[in-house]
Amino acid sequence: MSSIDLENSIITPPSVSERLLMLLKTQGAMQAADAGKILGTTGEAARQQFVKLAKEGLVEGHSETRGVGRPVQLWYLTDKGNDKFPNAHAELTVQMITIIRNQLGESALDLIIQSREKEISDNYKAGMEGATGLQEKIERLVQIRCQEGYMAQYFPQEDGSILFVENHCPICAAATICQGFCRTELNMFRNMLHAQVERTEYILNGARRCAYRIFPLE
Repeated sequence: MSSIDLENSIITPPSVSERLLMLLKTQGAMQAADAGKILGTTGEAARQQFVKLAKEGLVEGHSETRGVGRPVQLWYLTDKGNDKFPNAHAELTVQMITIIRNQLGESALDLIIQSREKEISDNYKAGMEGATGLQEKIERLVQIRCQEGYMAQYFPQEDGSILFVENHCPICAAATICQGFCRTELNMFRNMLHAQVERTEYILNGARRCAYRIFPLE
């Protein structure tokens, strides 16, 4: 059995850009200052690297208001940036959905989707326990969805509505071949928030993100 000669092999360490992409992949959106601290460099150096990655279409910067003070800029991976990482899990999901549909039929797939919706709804209800008012519920929803990899944000609008945005879709591969996942999520948002929810941008229609306008029920 042959062995790898670690002593004589040449291992190229990851570049700063690669390390930044890995940070965003493993820890989610972050500020340049935080990324710089983790990498042992300055926030400005990290910001300059993010700007270079943005020109390549691998990351995007978004301003986010956090309480009192100036908005902060968070950096997110784009779809192109995500493509830098293998996604065998997505391929397996697509294969499983295809097998279920072909072998057991559409009704079996619908049953799985409904079961998934109920389980997620129960988890979300637990996460929103104690939340009062539409904005607080949306704040909780943003936290939950960010933990699940959706890179969610919300923006109050002048007309009294709230724009809820998901900059990434970790189930995009599954949703592409079975849009029932998206349909149940939209229904879940409406029931969970007790509000009127309209999808205004949709990744599966070619948009960069999924976005929803949320209005209080009259």
